[in-house]
Amino acid sequence: MAKRGPKRPMTSEHKAALAAGRSEGKVIRDYLEALRTNKPKRGRKRTPESIARRLATIAAELVNAGPVQELRLVQERIDLQAELSNAGQAVDISALEAEFVKVAKGYSLRNGFTYTAWRTIGVDANVLKKAEIGRTDA
Repeated sequence: MAKRGPKRPMTSEHKAALAAGRSEGKVIRDYLEALRTNKPKRGRKRTPESIARRLATIAAELVNAGPVQELRLVQERIDLQAELSNAGQAVDISALEAEFVKVAKGYSLRNGFTYTAWRTIGVDANVLKKAEIGRTDA
């Protein structure tokens, strides 16, 4: 096996580029995660009252449930309690969107993401327009 040459220390420009890439990646990740969590779900919307009714039903069903059914009910109760506690929290997607618009074009060019890829995962066309990512950009 051939010997490798001596390691050269990273330049300050390289370190700055890595830091910029990490911060841009975080902006993109935060925005896409907010889109995913705020995506409208199909079907009837759950209200705090309907969640409370289901929790009461689960409590009644747990009394006579078998082991596997008990496991399912306990998990559903945990999920419903988490949904109930997060129901009042609204994500300020406009602030995340503004940060996304600032970095999206450069990030997209460096990583080879197309307009179609952004649209496929749910980024609005108007947001891409603000970020100056067009249909012809690759």
